[in-house]
Amino acid sequence: MGNWVVIAQYFNGETHSTEFICRGRETKDQALEELRAVLHTYLPSKNIIEKRRRVYRFTDQESYLVVIKGRLTEWECTLRVAELVSDSDGPQDRIPPGY
Repeated sequence: MGNWVVIAQYFNGETHSTEFICRGRETKDQALEELRAVLHTYLPSKNIIEKRRRVYRFTDQESYLVVIKGRLTEWECTLRVAELVSDSDGPQDRIPPGY
């Protein structure tokens, strides 16, 4: 199983939340491919009826801000890729150089 994931991060009123969209991708490129595939279809676990969606790409080219306007509210989240670098439940992974 790979170490790359695609996550959504958002603020839900009082706390920040992280939702895993997909896990276990072998390469960063595979995770980025998954990320780009869900940009226009990802919906939060909240009930929101989408009327409009805006997608902004950050300058790092690896994360996006998705703004969904519903009937009554507007919802924002950041979609990005991340690499698992340590897991106490399994073999210890290497720490990337420079960290």
